[in-house]
Amino acid sequence: MDSVKLKVSYAPFVRTKDSIESVMYNVALALAPATVMSIYLFGMPALLVTVICIVSCIGFEWLMDTIRKKPASCLDGSAFVTGLLLALNVPSNLPIWMLVVGSFIAIAAAKHVFGGLGHNIFNPALVARVFLLVSFPAAMTSWPVPFSIDMQTAASPLGILKTDGVEAAMKSLDLMNGFYGTMNGSMGETSALALLAGAAWLFYKRYITIYIPFTMLGSVLLFSAIFHMIDPSAYAPPLFHLVTGGLILGAFFMATDMVTSPLSIRGQVIFGLGCGLLTAVIRLWGGYPEGVSFAILIMNGFVPLIDNWDLNERKAIHQKKSEKK
Repeated sequence: MDSVKLKVSYAPFVRTKDSIESVMYNVALALAPATVMSIYLFGMPALLVTVICIVSCIGFEWLMDTIRKKPASCLDGSAFVTGLLLALNVPSNLPIWMLVVGSFIAIAAAKHVFGGLGHNIFNPALVARVFLLVSFPAAMTSWPVPFSIDMQTAASPLGILKTDGVEAAMKSLDLMNGFYGTMNGSMGETSALALLAGAAWLFYKRYITIYIPFTMLGSVLLFSAIFHMIDPSAYAPPLFHLVTGGLILGAFFMATDMVTSPLSIRGQVIFGLGCGLLTAVIRLWGGYPEGVSFAILIMNGFVPLIDNWDLNERKAIHQKKSEKK
């Protein structure tokens, strides 16, 4: 009998006609409306931040491939998307050297330490954002005011909610302005409309499903609505939480990361619920105004457990059916 050569690889074992390049650059295309909107709101500094993050991530990708003696993957689009997501998760006035440090953390520490594309447990852009937030909190919470020529800064709506309460936060933001995008915040979290337009493209290409983003958004809305009804003077209404911060960016573009999210529908629902509940808990009672990044990263850590549990459940059900037959 001839020996059979088996190829050992990592999950998911899903065949598709789309290449890595086509998927990644379509994700970048979906992020284009939010990127253009950020440049429109914050001007040339936003464009500079975007370029620095993308170029740095591609450069570090090439460097790590060279060090590890792996085939060059710097142009497969994954580093491009990581850099773009990192840019959309930081203020437009962040110093260049911090952007480079964040790019290094995303590519080297959050991606190649685990083995490269497809092996990382945590979303690289979110790891970099949290690292920068913890290391340089003042710079990461200094939000430029849209259309400000002299880079005037002000607190974000979630920051005002955390420090000054619901009444001050509601006065600082018209919800429709938050939906269209004229508010303070990270470059990619100012316009819910631009993000939803990009998400529509991902749904059209079938790169994401409804399970993670809808359960994540729904759990945040439900959780915040309950406490708003209990005490409206202490807790902001659910629509405020929906249009402020990085909830929509995280739900549609980072929680749905193919590598760091569960495979099954049941697992995706559990993952989305966990992301939403943790986001709401951190926003309502945590030390940070925003909780999306922390919530997604925490749930990323549970993905192997969720997938393993779901697989064992399916095996048990299949075994019971076989025994009945």
